[in-house]
Amino acid sequence: MEFSTQLLHKYCKAGPRYTSYPTAPYFHESFGSAQWEDELRASQNQGRDISLYAHIPFCDTLCYYCGCNMIATKDYSKAAAYLEVLFHEIDHVASLTDPQRKVRQLHWGGGTPTYLHPDDMRRLYDHLANRFTIAPDAEIGCEMDPRELSREHLRALRESGFNRVSLGVQDLENQVQVAVNRVQPETLIREVYEWIREEGYASVNFDLMVGLPHQTVSSFARTLDKVITMAPDRFAVFNYAHVPWMKKHQKLIAEETLPQLEQRLALQKLTLEKLTDAGYVYIGMDHFARPDDELVKAQKSKTLYRNFQGYTTHKNCDILAFGASAISQTDDVYAQNEKVLSDYRKKVEARQLPVERGLRVAREDKLRREAITHIMCDLELDKAVFGREWDINFDTHFADALADLEEMQTDGLVQLEPNTIRVTESGRVFLRNIAMAFDGYLRQPAAENKPRYSRTI
Repeated sequence: MEFSTQLLHKYCKAGPRYTSYPTAPYFHESFGSAQWEDELRASQNQGRDISLYAHIPFCDTLCYYCGCNMIATKDYSKAAAYLEVLFHEIDHVASLTDPQRKVRQLHWGGGTPTYLHPDDMRRLYDHLANRFTIAPDAEIGCEMDPRELSREHLRALRESGFNRVSLGVQDLENQVQVAVNRVQPETLIREVYEWIREEGYASVNFDLMVGLPHQTVSSFARTLDKVITMAPDRFAVFNYAHVPWMKKHQKLIAEETLPQLEQRLALQKLTLEKLTDAGYVYIGMDHFARPDDELVKAQKSKTLYRNFQGYTTHKNCDILAFGASAISQTDDVYAQNEKVLSDYRKKVEARQLPVERGLRVAREDKLRREAITHIMCDLELDKAVFGREWDINFDTHFADALADLEEMQTDGLVQLEPNTIRVTESGRVFLRNIAMAFDGYLRQPAAENKPRYSRTI
């Protein structure tokens, strides 16, 4: 895969990650608990399966780079109390859900889900399984911090039916780990990884991060070489977004220790080259997988989808998400829970769905969401088919997008054919930029409270 540093510079600009469209900054507080309850009732007979998500916001220690909704505490009673509230929310949503609908996917994120004691993880899974119909072949996954992970955690999850894990590795260099307050030696990662394989999990993902303090091309090359030898099934390699105005704890990172743009671009290029040379397929958007992985197969068969949980093979699912800050989704609606724990608890205790804000999507939003999904998942878009499905003249409707894509074609990112837009091999690195051409909100006049996004590269 060839691309120049000049292109990386040119397209390294702020833009959405498109885990939703419209993106989360456009959710509004006039969509709340009552609207989400109405939507849950109305969406039961749409022929869509279910994806369940539970957010566990607690961590033992604070990682300075973290951009998630989390609470660092050693006081386990907070997690125990949170679980009881979570159970009530699950009960409320389950009471509005047709029990015949199948759960095809279940995921726990955080925070650190494995912050929970093993018996409490069993309780949470059982609570979900007793209120929803989980398909026998469902993908059931959990995010893990290796530092506090025990063999008993892994057994509890495996016995409950979990078959996928995502391990937070980030970087194996001690200097980097100390700088972000996440010290986890290579020996620990290898030990935990061996436990995971021995317990029989079907798929293991490693989360890595570029742009952390003290990272260099040579130091991160050592990390990549080591994790490649462990041979996980997938890698997710995220760009660190330094946003101390949003996440105050990021001020604990000395800005002068962060790699500058030129070095960050070199880190990106190194990652792409190392992982593809090792046989991993670059899906796009920082995700890599083995050639026989379901994500790769889904991309080839054009059944890949993208949502708040990243890339998924389960497109026609409603996401029912539980816990503080969790985001649910139907075909017509996005609904985000209260982010502040006390606000979340108050609404649940008042027997309300704990929604803070959301959005009902318009037809134009759906149309553009579908175009963006084709680009980011299929890596191509058939204009003729799309035009027939949505009853539009594609070239007229997307005249502004096609004008942007002309320049990208000159730069080798896309191929514009009479009836098809194709993303090139090099263009996979710039998927966010290509998708931005179809984003109607980005074309609106700049507002005072215009959303701030991370850089695309």
